Amino acid sequence: MIHKSKNWFVAGFLSLLVLVGLVWSYVGDRLGTSHMFGQPKETADASQDASEKAENRNPTILTQTGQPQSPTKPSDTTTAQTPAHPPVEPEAASESMQMADQAVQENPVIRMYSGGEPGGLSAPAAPLGKTRMLLQPSGASVSVSPQLPNTERFPEAESNPLKQVKADPVSTFSVDVDTASYAFIRSELVNGRKPNPEAVRIEEMINYFQYDYATPDSREAPFSTNVSVVETPWNADTKLLHIGLKGYTVPLADLPPQNLVFLIDTSGSMQDETKLPLLQQAFRLLLSTLRSDDTVAIVTYAGNAGVLLEPTALADKSKIAEAINSLTSGGSTAGHAGLKEAYKLAETMQGDDAKTRIILATDGDFNVGLSSADEMKQFVKEKRESGITLSVLGFGRGNYNDELMQALAQNGNGVAAYIDTLSEARKVLVDQIVSSISTIAQDVKIQVEFNPATVAEYRLVGYETRALKTEDFNNDKVDAGDIGAGHTVTALYEVTPVGSPAVRIDDLRYAAPSPSEGDEAPAEFSDELAFVKLRYKLPGEAKSTLISTPVTLSTSAIPQGETEFAAAVAGFGQLLKGTDYLGAWTAADALKLAEANVGDDPFNYRNEFLSLLRLSSIAQTSRGTRF
Repeated sequence: MIHKSKNWFVAGFLSLLVLVGLVWSYVGDRLGTSHMFGQPKETADASQDASEKAENRNPTILTQTGQPQSPTKPSDTTTAQTPAHPPVEPEAASESMQMADQAVQENPVIRMYSGGEPGGLSAPAAPLGKTRMLLQPSGASVSVSPQLPNTERFPEAESNPLKQVKADPVSTFSVDVDTASYAFIRSELVNGRKPNPEAVRIEEMINYFQYDYATPDSREAPFSTNVSVVETPWNADTKLLHIGLKGYTVPLADLPPQNLVFLIDTSGSMQDETKLPLLQQAFRLLLSTLRSDDTVAIVTYAGNAGVLLEPTALADKSKIAEAINSLTSGGSTAGHAGLKEAYKLAETMQGDDAKTRIILATDGDFNVGLSSADEMKQFVKEKRESGITLSVLGFGRGNYNDELMQALAQNGNGVAAYIDTLSEARKVLVDQIVSSISTIAQDVKIQVEFNPATVAEYRLVGYETRALKTEDFNNDKVDAGDIGAGHTVTALYEVTPVGSPAVRIDDLRYAAPSPSEGDEAPAEFSDELAFVKLRYKLPGEAKSTLISTPVTLSTSAIPQGETEFAAAVAGFGQLLKGTDYLGAWTAADALKLAEANVGDDPFNYRNEFLSLLRLSSIAQTSRGTRF
C-alpha cells in the first residue's frame, strides 16, 4: 500500500513538473512577442496589434514602409525579405547620407519623422506594398504583415504646355492658396520616397511660403499686386515673370464672431495614429486660438452621421475639449451623410454678423452614399450659395483621397491643407488661423496677355487644376479662388523673348511670320512684355473690380531674393513632376539657389525646405529606383 502511494506521488510530481514546464515555455513565447520593437505591451493580443501598426506608430523604425495599414482589414502575417535595390556608388552614397544627416540635424520637423538620429533617413525606403523584416534589439527577426494595396487618389492634370504667343497670347487662371500638396510631398521625402507626380501641384508648393510683397493699406483695396522679371535660373535664354499678391492683414480680435462646425471622420480607416489621434491634437490646438465669443459644434460620421456636440460657445472650452477627447473610430464612411448633417447644423448657427464655416477632417475615403468627386463637387457647389464655406484637412496615408478633398475645398470656397505633423497643424490652425477663417476677396482671377512683338513663347508653372477659359475672366458668375486675410499668392511664368535661341515652336507655314528681334510694336506698348489683369469681388458683392499692370523687362516690384527662392521651389516641383523644361538643372542647383535666398524665416519653413532638397538625393520611387 505504501509502495503504491509512493508511485502515485512520484507520478503526480513528475506530471506537475511537465505542466509547469509547458506553462513556462508558453509564457516565455508570449513575453518574447510582447516586446517587439523594444516596447513592452500589456497583453499578447496588444502585441499582435502592435506588430501590425508598429511601422506607422514608431517613426524611429528605420525600415518602415511608410504606408499605414488599414486596421479594419485583416491580412496574413508573412516573413519578409529585404527588397533588392539598385547599386549605388560608394562616394555618391556617402554624399547622400551626409546630406540626409545634415537635414535631420538642421530641422526639428525632419527629426520628428526620423527619431533625430544621424543616418536615420539614409536607409532605403521600402516599396509600397512590400513587407520588410524588422529587427528586435536582440537582433532576432520579426515578421511584419504586408501592406494593403495603395488606393490613394490625386487629380489628373497634364503639366501646362509651352504656348506660342502669336497663336495663343492670353493665359487665364484662378488663384490658389491651398498648401496640401507641399505637406504631402514633405511626408514622402522624409520617409525616403519620391512622391507620386500626380500629387505634385507646384503652385501649392510655392504658396506654402510667405513672400515679402507690399502690404495693402485697407480692406477697400484688399491686396497689393506686385510684378517682377528676372533671368530664369535653369535657362539663361528665358525670363521668369513673377506675379505676387499680398492680402490685407486683419487682427484676430477684429474679426466678427466665428461659427465653426467640426465635421470629423470617425470611420475605421481613421484608426491609425496619424489620423484620428493627430486630428484630436490639431483641433485642441485650434481651440487654444479661438475667442470666447466664437462657437463650435461637432458632427461625426462613420456608418452613419450624427451631432456629437450642439453649438457651444468657446467660453465653455472644457466641454468642447471633452467631446473631442471622446472620439473613437470604427465602421464604414458615410461622408455624404456627414456633409448633409454638417450643413444642416451650420444653417441653424448663421447670424447677422457671424461667419459660419465647416471644417472637414478626413482621409477622404468616402464609401457610403455619394462618393465620387463629381457628385460631391455638385453637392457642395449647391450649398455654398448659402454663405457657408467648407475647408478640408486631410490626414493619413494608404487610402488618402486628395482628388475628393481638392474638389470639396475648391467648390466650398474654402482651403485644403494636409496635416502630417502637429507642427503642420500649428501652422494651419494657429499661426495662420486668420487667413484660414477670414476671407477678404472672392472669385480672384488672373489673366495675362503677352505682347507678340517682344515675347515668342510662354508657359505657366503650375495651376493646372485652376485653369479658366479666356471668356471666364470677365464673367462674374464663374467661381474662382478666394484670398484670406494676410495670404500671399504667387504665380510664375517662364517667357521666351523674341529672337531667343530658346524658342522651341516653329512659325506656321501659312501664318504671318512672328516678329523678329527689333521689329517695332505700337509705340505705347513697344517695351511691354505683358499686361497683367486681375479681378476680384469684396465678400458678399456680385460685381468684380479690375486691377491692371503693364510689365516690362525692367519691372522689379518684388525683391529679387524672393523671386529666386520661389524659383527654387518651382524648379524642384518641376523635377518631382518630371517636366522636360529644366535641361541639366538638378535638385542640387535648387538647393544652392534656395540657400542663397532664405531671407527672413521666422517660422523656419524655408530652412525646412532646404532639408527636403537634401533628402531628395536619397529618395526612391516605389520600384526602388533613386530620385
